[in-house]
Amino acid sequence: MVWVRLVVALAVVMVWGFWASGVCVAQENPLGQVHTPTAPPPPKTPEDMKPVIEGADNAARMATSRRDARIRVDVNLVLVPMTVTDPMNRLVTGLERENFQIFDNNSPQVIKSFSTDDAPVTIGIVFDLSGSMGSKFVRARKALSEFLRTCNPQDEFFVVGFNDRPAVIVDYTSDVDDVEARMVMLKPENRTALIDAVYLGVNKLRQAKYERKALLIISDGGDNRSRYTEGELRRVVRESDVQIYSIGIFDQYAPTTEEQLGPLLLTDVCEMTGGRMFRVADVADLGDIAARISAELRNEYVIGYKPSEVKKDGNWRKLKVRLVPPAGLPPLTVHNRQGYYAPSQ
Repeated sequence: MVWVRLVVALAVVMVWGFWASGVCVAQENPLGQVHTPTAPPPPKTPEDMKPVIEGADNAARMATSRRDARIRVDVNLVLVPMTVTDPMNRLVTGLERENFQIFDNNSPQVIKSFSTDDAPVTIGIVFDLSGSMGSKFVRARKALSEFLRTCNPQDEFFVVGFNDRPAVIVDYTSDVDDVEARMVMLKPENRTALIDAVYLGVNKLRQAKYERKALLIISDGGDNRSRYTEGELRRVVRESDVQIYSIGIFDQYAPTTEEQLGPLLLTDVCEMTGGRMFRVADVADLGDIAARISAELRNEYVIGYKPSEVKKDGNWRKLKVRLVPPAGLPPLTVHNRQGYYAPSQ
């Protein structure tokens, strides 16, 4: 029995370690510090320099490739990652446990754990390769490179490219140079299966090595080709534990209904997970926005609590976080996922 308890205790420590949040603070942060990430691993020579968008069937096969095993322990602890911004939309760091209150189905909870530590993240990139991205493709590709190079060197990531159909064009890796080498050979063409691509990205994150998972969508318009519906996408996103961010490179005058509804869809999907959608007014700002999203992923508070009312009924439970900021600060905004599904048994 003693050995069993020791193993369980070790597993709990490992699970909590994977959930710890990152620190890479944005500039002009009133409470933060500037962090310079270490250099990425040395480049490798990719064997395949000509990736092809091969379709969802091949992507699904690749998504089932072998991943490192993870230990899961049910300790009835709900972990809620979140970011905080000021009225000028700047990140706010330096807050403490007493500055947060959390509610589960409107019932106040006792915060059991609080962390702001840097920890590796699994990041999926959903990259638009449709024909409308032609004039924006080079800048968007450079923005992706800047995003990856500001990440924790231990982070792992993959890239889903999409036009008529989505496919995994870069599988799990921590090598930024490998991603860049494969992306440079791609060419934007055809239509936009955005919903299918996000659906594939969320499902592929089920094989993630780390507990903290995020998805970054880089796209310029609404869906006009997918087989999945918006309702099906919202359902799978709600059931996941993935934070979704988006860089929206939208045209000022969208010619189709799908393109007009694109910003609304991306905003809804991001906000329900505690992420955000950033609209690009000038493609020259793409790099700065990508770096900003990377900073947010490095700058999360993670609160843990044990629900005061434990019901394993599989129902949706609403989350609400209330801030109690230090005196003298302006009104602050907290960004967190809207809820979670209770276990069914």
